[in-house]
Amino acid sequence: MLIRADQLTSRLGGGLHGPYTVFGDELLLVNEAVDAIRSAAHSAGFRTRESHVAERGFDWDLLLAQSRELSLFGERKVVEVRIPSGKPGREGALTLIDLAQQLSSDVLLLVVLPRLDAATQKADWFARLVDLGTVARVDTIEPDQLAGWMRARLARHGLLIPAGDRGQACLDLLVARTEGNLLAAHQEVEKLALLLQPGELDVEQIEDLVQGAARYSVFRLGEAILAGDLARLGRMLDGLQGEGVAPVLAHWTLTEEIRAWLRVRQGLDAGQPFASLTRSNRIWGPKEKLLQRAVPRLSLPLVEGLLLRAADCDRAIKGLRPPGIPHEPWSAVRHLALAMAQAVCALPAGSAPGARLVLLAAG
Repeated sequence: MLIRADQLTSRLGGGLHGPYTVFGDELLLVNEAVDAIRSAAHSAGFRTRESHVAERGFDWDLLLAQSRELSLFGERKVVEVRIPSGKPGREGALTLIDLAQQLSSDVLLLVVLPRLDAATQKADWFARLVDLGTVARVDTIEPDQLAGWMRARLARHGLLIPAGDRGQACLDLLVARTEGNLLAAHQEVEKLALLLQPGELDVEQIEDLVQGAARYSVFRLGEAILAGDLARLGRMLDGLQGEGVAPVLAHWTLTEEIRAWLRVRQGLDAGQPFASLTRSNRIWGPKEKLLQRAVPRLSLPLVEGLLLRAADCDRAIKGLRPPGIPHEPWSAVRHLALAMAQAVCALPAGSAPGARLVLLAAG
């Protein structure tokens, strides 16, 4: 059975239904799911645990042989197999199917995988794990979900977010300080639970206790731009620069975004369906929905103009001095990012929001 990770606890409460598989990229949530399975197994009498990491050159035959051996004391055991690549190969696939089908009731198989693409989830070995046991999918916590996730985590400790503007201010601050780093978000929640009495939180408490732990990815810049979220875009640019990310990497990411917009625009103008264009350009999830809303404003001349501006920014980063472009590398990156946001938001150059863009660029 394929379930979401948040359904795992209730399913474990009804008894063990192995073999178990956990897959996803959110390390914190994957580890929590694995710990929940281990705990339930221990309560059911599985006192021994064998851990294996299946990397290049792994001996699958040895795993199969050891999994069929009971300990000297006849204890029930959990056999845990981590596959960092998510690709067991032909031999590994056959071994996993064999283990899932033929292990005795005294051995519980637990397979831990990273996030899997659609093709891997259709593979025979994965389908057999779904059919024979329980597969828990750990979904990524997207930026727009982080506030709700933190609210629920705080509520576990009796820490309540106030209603109205005060509550929203608390959540906004927590998200801003920990965005992109779920482990840091978890640690901040645990710290608040240790330092504060149960009850309502307020912004002053959060300001005093929460440290800046946000970690941003250059690959999320496009989402902030398409969403027209200028405040978040400014935080991300500040954070990336502060973390020592090379400006050339940020510029390359932004340029690839513009090229994807250009291909989608050209495809739409040629009569191709939006869904097939996003798939071919590897645009999915929240970014796909954001682009669908923004694409009517992204005319072909506009996107081509952004691509020319990206070329000028590239020259600035390399030490040249193209007219109208800031000469400092990170300032050139900001110039390009904010020009993209201005195009998406359809803001006139002289408007008040446009002035806000200039302030962000200066910051």
